[in-house]
Amino acid sequence: MKKAAPARLVPLLPGLLLGLSGASLAAPAPLELDPSVVTGSRSATQSFDLPYSVDSVSQQQISDGQLGINASEALSRVPGLVVQNRQNYAQDLQISSRGFGARSAFGVRGIKLLADGIPASTPDGQGQAATFNLDTAERIEVLRGPAATLYGSNAGGVIQMFSRDGEGPPRIGAETLIGSDGLSKNHLSAEGAVDGAGFVLDASRMDTDGYRDHSAARRDQTFAKVNFKPDDDSKMALIFSSLEQNGTQDPLGQTWAAYKADPRSVTANALSYNTRKSIDHQQLGMNYERYFGDATLQVNAYTGRRSVIQYLSIPDKLGNGNPNPANARGGVVAFDRKFYGGSVHWLQPITSAPGDLTLITGLDYDRSQDDRQGYSNTLNGEHGVKGALGRDEIDTATSLDPFAQANWLIGDWTLQAGLRHSTMKMEVDDHFLSDGNDSGSKTYQKNTPSASVMYAFTPNLHGYVSAGKGFETPTQAESAYSSTTSGFNFALKPSISKQYEVGLKARIGQDTRINAALFQITTDDELVVQQSSGGRTTYQNAGRTLRRGFELGIESQLSEQWSTNLAYTRLQATYDSDFTSGSGATQKHIDKGNYLPGVPQTTLFAELNWKPRDWVSTALEGLYRSKVYVEDSNQDKAAPGYSVFNWRTRFEQKVEHWTFHQTLRLDNLLDRQYVGSVIVGDGNGRYYEAAPGRSWYAGAGAEYRF
Repeated sequence: MKKAAPARLVPLLPGLLLGLSGASLAAPAPLELDPSVVTGSRSATQSFDLPYSVDSVSQQQISDGQLGINASEALSRVPGLVVQNRQNYAQDLQISSRGFGARSAFGVRGIKLLADGIPASTPDGQGQAATFNLDTAERIEVLRGPAATLYGSNAGGVIQMFSRDGEGPPRIGAETLIGSDGLSKNHLSAEGAVDGAGFVLDASRMDTDGYRDHSAARRDQTFAKVNFKPDDDSKMALIFSSLEQNGTQDPLGQTWAAYKADPRSVTANALSYNTRKSIDHQQLGMNYERYFGDATLQVNAYTGRRSVIQYLSIPDKLGNGNPNPANARGGVVAFDRKFYGGSVHWLQPITSAPGDLTLITGLDYDRSQDDRQGYSNTLNGEHGVKGALGRDEIDTATSLDPFAQANWLIGDWTLQAGLRHSTMKMEVDDHFLSDGNDSGSKTYQKNTPSASVMYAFTPNLHGYVSAGKGFETPTQAESAYSSTTSGFNFALKPSISKQYEVGLKARIGQDTRINAALFQITTDDELVVQQSSGGRTTYQNAGRTLRRGFELGIESQLSEQWSTNLAYTRLQATYDSDFTSGSGATQKHIDKGNYLPGVPQTTLFAELNWKPRDWVSTALEGLYRSKVYVEDSNQDKAAPGYSVFNWRTRFEQKVEHWTFHQTLRLDNLLDRQYVGSVIVGDGNGRYYEAAPGRSWYAGAGAEYRF
């Protein structure tokens, strides 16, 4: 069993004592209850005045006492989101928004991910939250509900991270973090402004042995941003980022019996096939904004590359001893991806109209092309190596989406309405012709309208109604395999959703903000797992689903020193028609009324923060999730519900040009053993991914301001 090393805390104690003895006694900064956001309206607007569910997580909430490693640290405080850390850096976080994305076997799908306006999702809707560099984040905005459909297909929600602009005197910094299970993170940064041009430079390395066996990872991230004003009427930013993970171990899922016997354990296949994944990702982007009188032109463009090689645990032989053809086609998956795109938006105020009316038109273009190969993972009887080639193709996904939107404030009424024409074309050019030609293409397209109306009953009480129609295309990964053919599954159809939302936003005095929303989502041709085994998953359309839910968010500055945050979600996500899942011996009849797997019915996050001085803050976090079904029949053991509590504290000292800080964090204070995430529909019954027990983290950093 892996053990923590508390003795490593000793070198940090002098810094903590310095924090207690030499700090400033200035009053703490108040909680920001009404941030400006651009997601949804596409121009800076107070979130309280927008007729839909949109939240902003501030830089302080992202960084204060957090590790800066996974987006789950910041996003758990947002109602409607379920963010599960798989404890598996080969598969990334599992994020769902009102149930969208819960079935994802890896990465994020069903939710649009953006960083500084540049997509972190491919045109088919597959995204990687690991590309978010939390060390450089100014804020993260989260849009849910009908208004998200104006961001294209696969927009069950929108998560958009914005990096800081370089401002103020130049400064350099260094930070180190250590913790349980061999975690270490070292971080260097520089930012500021010189002669009117701002810059942000950032580099970090994270290493971990992992909580579970065979889950070690190393992650290197770099980030560079330059922002400047070419003239008085324009501004521009150039942004580069990279992510590198070499040989990240994949512990796979666990059966219930194996999880109960040893939460750190892994299946024998993970070891015998040395399941692992390597990622090399770079991208370059440009944002440009120019003002023409009252009108605004927004342009962005981006390009990048991503190389991945993944070793799966697909056995080389079937149970009868014959060769396994699935192994030959994809026991090892490798691809080199080129991606690029851009957008042009025009924001035009209409001064002749009553009230405040702005019309927005835009065109978004995105393209990704994968040079993809599949190999056997067995060679000369040795497993976990690259064997014979069994798949060779060029996979291309392209989207071209025009849209129009109107934002209108007239008296006590606010109206936002829009229409997007989404088109996504998926193409396969098969170069491996010895088993037949699997080339082909399919185009998905749909008009997705959205309309939202808000009424201001008083300056501090707003009510709204929102409705929209969206669609969700299969991703290339979901279409890559078919249970009946050797090539792509072009038989998959997009799912079509109708979404409705009713909400209230209230301010109580100057210190408390409350958001509440009721929603309903009906979906036809829901995409679900058909069968999953050995790291390979096939999908099918499964009739109708119904999601009904309630979200509540409360932020309150209880006093000058105390603040609290609460996020509550109740979601009833069920199948609204019968269907059949799997085939042959694994076939199951799924009844109407069964719950969607991967979606907890109840989620509650609460935080109590005490900041007696501006140089120290401490907080207690609590998280509750109800049980989660793991497959569509709801017959296999559901992952039980759990409650966990975390504690964090941060100290800061300023001495002339220097700023020092120290962080202490304890997660899972009560040492609760629980399942942190599930792999939906795994054919081997390895659904469960154990979360760590009690874990400690400690860090310290210094910054010099010139």
